[in-house]
Amino acid sequence: MIKSFILILIISTYTMGQNTIRLAWKEIFVEQSDILYQSNEITKENFAKDWDIKSGEWKVENGWLTGKNPENAPGMVVSKGDYFGNVMIEFEARNVLPSTHDIDVMWNGTWDDKLNKRGIAYVAGVQGWWEGKVGIEKSPEYKFLSATQIFKYEPGKTYKIIAGSVDGHCFIVVDGKIVLETTDLDPIDVTKYGKVGFEAYASWIQVKNIKVRKINWKPLSLRYEKQF
Repeated sequence: MIKSFILILIISTYTMGQNTIRLAWKEIFVEQSDILYQSNEITKENFAKDWDIKSGEWKVENGWLTGKNPENAPGMVVSKGDYFGNVMIEFEARNVLPSTHDIDVMWNGTWDDKLNKRGIAYVAGVQGWWEGKVGIEKSPEYKFLSATQIFKYEPGKTYKIIAGSVDGHCFIVVDGKIVLETTDLDPIDVTKYGKVGFEAYASWIQVKNIKVRKINWKPLSLRYEKQF
């Protein structure tokens, strides 16, 4: 199959009151999606139990998982557990100034210990791709990539981020708004790949209030009402 994608940019919202994410042709029920992993305040004990440092400098600071990596390369912490299926990751995140870019998250992923780098995975991020873009890509070949500069990022601000995918339909939500969704026509086999993780790419970031959910969704029929 030719590896390709369809880019879909729509104005939509994740409504806090209804707890749904309305993608093109799909409705995700956030609170009804089972929690596979949850860690609100990060402690040294649950960090050591749940996560592996693969690259960069990672530690716990005042309840935040803090990653620092000055190199132009992924500085990664990866889950010890596997979370298979169509999943999404909820978390709060921010830069530590003077760092101003690259808060990145991985799901349906792997880590290649022989090469010491990320293997197959979906990766989403804000203020990345060297030019301040929101993006979603698939490693390790990176032939699947969607990115946009539509989101206006404020360095140092704390954001609530949700990122995930349903059968290759990937999305990233920031502070209640869908900022990017895109469909991978050669989706990752979610029954085989289940690692999640966070990445500091030449950046200094903090993360907390982490939830990994198995997505509960239904098909959504959309149509316009007549306006004239």
